Amino acid sequence: MKIRNRLMTVAIVAIMTAISGCSRTFDEVNTDPDALPDVPPTNMLANVLRNSGEQFGGDIDGYGTFAGYIVKIQYLDYFGGLVPTNNGYGNRWYACYYNNTQLKDLLAKTEEAADAYKNIRLVARLWQCYMWQYLTDGWRDVPYSEALQGAEEEGSILKAKYDKQEDIYPAVMASLKAIADEMATGFGTDEVGEGDFIYQGDMEKWQRFCNSLRLRMAIHISGVAPDLAKSTIEEICTQPEKYPVINSNAANCYLYWPGAAPYYEPWYETGYTGDSRVNNFGMADIFIDHLKEMEDPRIASVANVASDGEYRGYQNGAKTPPPVLTRISYIGDRYMKNAAGFTPFFKSCESYYIMAEAAMLGYNVGISAQEAYENAVRLSMEDNGISQAATEAYLAGKGKWDNTKERIWWDEWVALFKDNFEAWALYRRTGIPSTNYPSLNSIYGDAHNDQPFRIPYPNNEYLFNRENLDVVLSNVSDYAWGQQMWWDTRTGVK
Repeated sequence: MKIRNRLMTVAIVAIMTAISGCSRTFDEVNTDPDALPDVPPTNMLANVLRNSGEQFGGDIDGYGTFAGYIVKIQYLDYFGGLVPTNNGYGNRWYACYYNNTQLKDLLAKTEEAADAYKNIRLVARLWQCYMWQYLTDGWRDVPYSEALQGAEEEGSILKAKYDKQEDIYPAVMASLKAIADEMATGFGTDEVGEGDFIYQGDMEKWQRFCNSLRLRMAIHISGVAPDLAKSTIEEICTQPEKYPVINSNAANCYLYWPGAAPYYEPWYETGYTGDSRVNNFGMADIFIDHLKEMEDPRIASVANVASDGEYRGYQNGAKTPPPVLTRISYIGDRYMKNAAGFTPFFKSCESYYIMAEAAMLGYNVGISAQEAYENAVRLSMEDNGISQAATEAYLAGKGKWDNTKERIWWDEWVALFKDNFEAWALYRRTGIPSTNYPSLNSIYGDAHNDQPFRIPYPNNEYLFNRENLDVVLSNVSDYAWGQQMWWDTRTGVK
């Protein structure tokens, strides 16, 4: 609770300081002698992590629907929100650039005393990479090489060009490797401070997140840049002491919320009015059907039984709502009914699903595909509060290893629940779940036979950077389809 209370205190200071910046003239005539002369680096980090949790942890029916987990059951989803003026998606774009601007400022302010701020600078650089990965995996081609260079001394680039995803990925992966190598030589002596809401200054866990993020990006491109993917994954997996990964639930990259106003866990804040559950969200039919067919014990964690005691999902974009809303399973209490719940950025099981897939590709990961798969399942079950007996029964039954990549992907899909953005990436890359489908009554009719390939570019890019945006819009259809992600090699989707 002490740690969670820090989130409110530090974030409030960070926010108030951040929004108080004005022009030099204004500052000269509006100087508050009692105000902080500068923002402590840990407060800047706090602001970024909190903002990341709110923007990227709050999605329920967007990425959650794209991934095949969650559907709207009261106000049905017909893809009408996939427009540039949708602030929900646009705000995530702005959050990525805002966060990277704040982190860039943090790094600039600590540059002259870099050794004295080594640890917080490592975390800042690492989170910058995470923001770039999120951006390009959401929108594909985005401003990167010319981004954040609006200051006069940096070129006054107010309309940045768009870089291709196939150029962004290797650049971000190179940055992550540089951070990983620096961490491998030793950490600094500085305290990251109270602004580290995720790991509370535990640099070893940040190191694990760094290498796990490298694994994620590498497996994403295994079908289009196999040499870079293989060399990255093998470097990490064959040198676990130098490049440790997140391999236990204790090291999960989770942001836990204070659970007091205004800092509620985002799903709880969206899903509850007082003590009453908002009945707009239900479980997708394909998700519940799969869990029941597989006799997967995680169903009790990710979903609640309907009012008649059964687990039941609903169609995505049905013509009409279910006659009785409560006859559809709601999101499980573990994931929604906890004001002090968590926002996941990386789960330990994901590391092992990646290793299992890499082993199937013939990479040297120091572990067999079966062992990696079973480790992943056990970690996912543990994270969902499933008993060891039920876990072993699943591994001996419907979840038994069958020496296929599909078995890995199907189980990974279940395990990634609530990390909906990454689950959507898994689907776009692998086609699993193969039962996924777009809104049945889409406003686009039969123009698209698949879930969206990307997030719509925000309206401000249309208004203020149209010349550069037009270059990529030639490859975009109906805001969210058209050209697939660089690493999305599926065929027959449109």
